Amino acid sequence: MRHAAFDLDGTLIDSRADLVESVNHVLASFDRPTIDPPTLAGYVGHGARALLERALGPMEPGQIDEGVRRFMRYYGEHLLDETRAYPGVEALLDGLDECGVVLTVLTNKPEALSRTILDGLGLGDRFVALVGGDTLPTRKPDPLGLQWLCNAAGALPAESLLVGDSPVDLDTARAAGAAFCGVAWGLQPDVLAAARPGWMVRDAGELLTGLGPLAGRRLDSGGGGG
Repeated sequence: MRHAAFDLDGTLIDSRADLVESVNHVLASFDRPTIDPPTLAGYVGHGARALLERALGPMEPGQIDEGVRRFMRYYGEHLLDETRAYPGVEALLDGLDECGVVLTVLTNKPEALSRTILDGLGLGDRFVALVGGDTLPTRKPDPLGLQWLCNAAGALPAESLLVGDSPVDLDTARAAGAAFCGVAWGLQPDVLAAARPGWMVRDAGELLTGLGPLAGRRLDSGGGGG
């Protein structure tokens, strides 16, 4: 393995509290009832518009557009209020870097917001490239973003691993011909487990232990590394 790409929300960072607060702020601004955090967390992963469409329910397209604007404005001001890296993530990234693994980020969150969060948490300089939901014409689960990151990392898909917390990430890895590892600390671990990812880890330390010996080796497409 020469290259590891990481999903952002639910994989590198726990952003649930700030996302939930921002969505409920929008709901309140439309005089809609707020939604409980676990339910809203299940809507995350497909970008801001999809998140707002699910939270707001049936509305005119113009109202959805306004909801997205309100969300982006509020979230942009509060995206680091409660958001933190998951335990062990910094040590994981440092350990992989020491093994010579090139690190990148693949997320459906807008690129500018993603960079702001990573820089604010002191993680930005760990990654050689980042593809957000608005970086390219398509987003996950389309494989283009992961393929682009493979090129940026100087690695073939068969030498790359995508680490994520959702079936969207799993589908992306399979479509790109890369290996996949699921994380059990993400937003919906039961949903990911039901998708049969082949390899899931309970914490960042377990992931580092599993990946360290694989540095430089070819990986099996869409599955685990062992």
